[in-house]
Amino acid sequence: VHPNVSQGCQGGCATCSDYNGCLSCKPRLFFVLERIGMKQIGVCLSSCPSGYYGTRYPDINKCAKCKADCDTCFTRNFCTKCKSGFYLYSGKCLEKCPDGLEANNHTMECTSIVHCETSEWSPWSPCTKKGKTCGFKRGNEVRVREIVQHPSAKGNPCPATSESRKCTVQRKRCQKEGKGKKNREEKRKKSNKDESKETRQESKGRAARRQNREQRENNNKTQPKKRKAPNKEQDLAPVDTAH
Repeated sequence: VHPNVSQGCQGGCATCSDYNGCLSCKPRLFFVLERIGMKQIGVCLSSCPSGYYGTRYPDINKCAKCKADCDTCFTRNFCTKCKSGFYLYSGKCLEKCPDGLEANNHTMECTSIVHCETSEWSPWSPCTKKGKTCGFKRGNEVRVREIVQHPSAKGNPCPATSESRKCTVQRKRCQKEGKGKKNREEKRKKSNKDESKETRQESKGRAARRQNREQRENNNKTQPKKRKAPNKEQDLAPVDTAH
């Protein structure tokens, strides 16, 4: 044992020295050498830093360096993230993606080329001309489809999503919307007016009948009863003068 080895170390070290830092680590910690200028110092960490991968052995757990083009790696031959300027593909860091793949500058990975996909065409629309479906013989009809998968950078672009073709229909007159609306409005007003007139006439009739009835009742109350007229036959009867 080196004379400078100490047993009372801190920072996860099991053994250490004043000159070299940690010489061994406590259980489950990883030993890694950090370079400071021309000097290397041993440290003990719970996980390996960027650019290193961990290996476990019965006597010590160590952090080993990834390849020069790897930023992080699972093993020396399997990268999980590449350094700037490289694209990750199947655990390797490449300057250029293989054929059939394209570079994704957002994830810095080689990904499959995605081509555009569209839905089926919709049925043809009614034959129209200038937004109308009447008043013409020849017009146009259209159909559309939707994009269900947008392409990647190297994928096939999307085709047209709408088509138009000439169409022929039997000519028919267009009803003037303003005139028809005006006629409907006039009919409605006339109907309301007739209904109001009938309602007013009925009200007047009821009021007149009620007034006549009340007048008759008042007359019957104020006029005296008429005396019964004498019987003319009795008045003209002959007078007995025998006595």
